[in-house]
Amino acid sequence: MTLSTSDFDFDLPEELIAQTPLKDRATSRLLVLDKKTGEVSDRHFYDIIDYLHEGDALVMNNTRVLPARLHGEKPETGGHLEVLLLTNTEGDKWETLVKPAKRAKVGTKISFGDGRLTAIVTEELEHGGRIVEFNYEGVFLEILESLGEMPLPPYIKETLQDNERYQTVYAKENGSAAAPTAGLHFTEELLKKIQDKGVKLVYLTLHVGLGTFRPVSVDNVEEHQMHSEFYALSEETAATLREVKAKGGRIVAVGTTSIRTLETIGTKFNGDVKADSGWTDIFIKPGYQFQLVDAFSTNFHLPKSTLIMLVSAFAGRDHVLEAYHHAVEENYRFFSFGDAMFVN
Repeated sequence: MTLSTSDFDFDLPEELIAQTPLKDRATSRLLVLDKKTGEVSDRHFYDIIDYLHEGDALVMNNTRVLPARLHGEKPETGGHLEVLLLTNTEGDKWETLVKPAKRAKVGTKISFGDGRLTAIVTEELEHGGRIVEFNYEGVFLEILESLGEMPLPPYIKETLQDNERYQTVYAKENGSAAAPTAGLHFTEELLKKIQDKGVKLVYLTLHVGLGTFRPVSVDNVEEHQMHSEFYALSEETAATLREVKAKGGRIVAVGTTSIRTLETIGTKFNGDVKADSGWTDIFIKPGYQFQLVDAFSTNFHLPKSTLIMLVSAFAGRDHVLEAYHHAVEENYRFFSFGDAMFVN
């Protein structure tokens, strides 16, 4: 059966797109979906503990979002340029998106923060992409923390008052251009309660690229080219997950980024869990057979996106679209700062 991108469309009123995070992370709403029956329940996120069992492993992505949006100017003309860091390619060279790209030819110099940080464009890529090489004194990440802005998704128009609200409470490994937003609902208190219940808390890393927001521009899903993202899973995490599986516990993933990492590894090692790192462009869509993930939490995703396709691969397209219709009817908040689903 050929899958069409339009098969994953749904109507979403713009006012349901959350613009700001809730004051208390764990008070967001939680729609619980039973993948077998399609039955849904309306709960709050702190109720997720009721759906986690002793002996399960809760797998979270500990990537940390870089304040990767920089505003600079061309010293010769004073012209403004916006530079969005994507990937550190080597040394002080980064793949970036520059706006307006036509003003950033090879050799263009850019100054940020009154010259505390400078850059030169060394290579032109497609779609406004540029390789730039930075020059500075001190520690790059510290300079970035003081000069950069959080690269919020394009559907968020409000200014974020506190950058830490676009980080999970367990964010650790610098490298993402966007947050693994399913994890934004957890507080340290809730994680402690989950751990006290006998659930093992484990972490992996997948650095989220901006490709996660790229719309599917082809109608035939098979023709979509997935973006690549870097992942790493340690031997400690692998050993814990093997033990959980051996004892009959479930692997519960937090977010599509954790799912992508776990399923990349499960596919590579025929259902086994091994320490691994590298780049993944796995495209999980209906018809995919899950290797490791038994249940997961996730936010609500954009219509016609690869992420709603991933959720549909696990729970069935009809069940997922019916759950989304219910969420719209019940005024759930959507996307990065929105509410969550738990699918099991």
